Amino acid sequence: MIQCSWSQGMKKKPDQLSKGVRSVWSEGNPRNESGGGGGERCSCDAFLPGSTFPVGDLVVIEQTAVEISHELELEMGKLGEYEIKVTEYEEKIVKLTAKIEKMEENPDGYSESEQNEIKIEIKQVEALIVDLQLSINGSTAVLKSLRVQITVMVETLNRLEKTYDKNLILVTRREYLKVQLQLEECERRHQELFYPNIGSCAHTGITKLSKPIVSQLNAHLNAGYKFGGWGKDSKPIPDRESMYWYSGYTSASIIDIRFYTNYKNLILRNHFQHHSLQTSWRGTGTNFIFRDNTLYYQINSPFGLAKLNFTTMAYESRVIPKASSGFSYAYFSSQNFDFAADETGLWVTYATQQSAGRMVIAKINEASFGIEEKMETSIYKPGVSNAFMVCGTLYAVRTIDTITEEIFYKYDTKTKEETYISIPFERFQEKYSNLHYNPADQKLYMYNDGYYVQYHLWFNHTAVATTTTAPQVLLT
Repeated sequence: MIQCSWSQGMKKKPDQLSKGVRSVWSEGNPRNESGGGGGERCSCDAFLPGSTFPVGDLVVIEQTAVEISHELELEMGKLGEYEIKVTEYEEKIVKLTAKIEKMEENPDGYSESEQNEIKIEIKQVEALIVDLQLSINGSTAVLKSLRVQITVMVETLNRLEKTYDKNLILVTRREYLKVQLQLEECERRHQELFYPNIGSCAHTGITKLSKPIVSQLNAHLNAGYKFGGWGKDSKPIPDRESMYWYSGYTSASIIDIRFYTNYKNLILRNHFQHHSLQTSWRGTGTNFIFRDNTLYYQINSPFGLAKLNFTTMAYESRVIPKASSGFSYAYFSSQNFDFAADETGLWVTYATQQSAGRMVIAKINEASFGIEEKMETSIYKPGVSNAFMVCGTLYAVRTIDTITEEIFYKYDTKTKEETYISIPFERFQEKYSNLHYNPADQKLYMYNDGYYVQYHLWFNHTAVATTTTAPQVLLT
């Protein structure tokens, strides 16, 4: 610090200067206002700090932040790999269990070499599971270690900020905050992947999708069955929480549906029920879902909504005035009505001539099968590949290229606000006929050219999604 003042009298001797003070300049004997010479003068003293700024500590923090950021990127990449491996190992266990069950039924029908082969497969699966568990535990340990390192960083920054120039500290603090947010995001994804908060809508929307998790080809083992859907009951009745369903055909129709007690039986194609719809109640389109032990689908005679309650085995239909059969999704025709279920209930989307093809969102009263509320969006349905609902928000998807889809739009039915976003995700095959979200496990189910495909979703619990310019498929 530099301090200047007028003084009168003789100049101080060097040994009279205060400790830590240096005279940087002086002007002796200026004349005063009265013209007298006197001993008046202007002097400035520089007060130097007792210690220098510890730049080394700041450099260490910056280097640590870079290293932590790199480790977090690696860990976030591993999370997607873990989910894919879990699904693959689950399928291996299912098929191996089936082999063992057959062997137990007829142990004498298998040679010693065949039995040894089964034993080897069991050991291989055990090794894979142990390796995966070690990897997951390793990631958990890494995240805990990074949390400790960041805690040390913030303590050091707090100490430096209190002791030294705050302006210098704030630059590094901003970098630290970025790293801290990365860690929190990685920990959140880890938590959502292995311990999802089912039923919670305490977030601002989807931020990321996993890579496509491919279960297998459909129950017909026929890639020609490109039209259909699969998944779980979004509001399962007691003792049916693990049940899966599948319906597929060679055209955009729904004529029957199969049910499986669990994922194992789905993979083994071992259904416990196969029901064919009555001829007059067969449906069209492929955007059907299963909720509360009831199948919801599109029917053409009359053109409207239909449902089949598998508890009462009763059919019911509803006609939505003004709903048009002239607007379908980009991939296939007859996708006029698209049913969706989420944490808030049951929905259906469609388009009308009055809306000029723009999508309309309608909330369905499940008890009466009537429409409670309608909302018109600004997106043109034929320019959309598919759509789904999550926590009362519509998400619309479009095709980017041969392997990439993009969630490009969302409409919040609570606030009536629409936002253009960009969340790309990978597609397994070229086209898909059914895409829906299931609130019971927070996964996205896709029927992709005859294959069972699913995605894990990650949600934004802190920030607002980035908006982009409205795409050309929108009508303004």
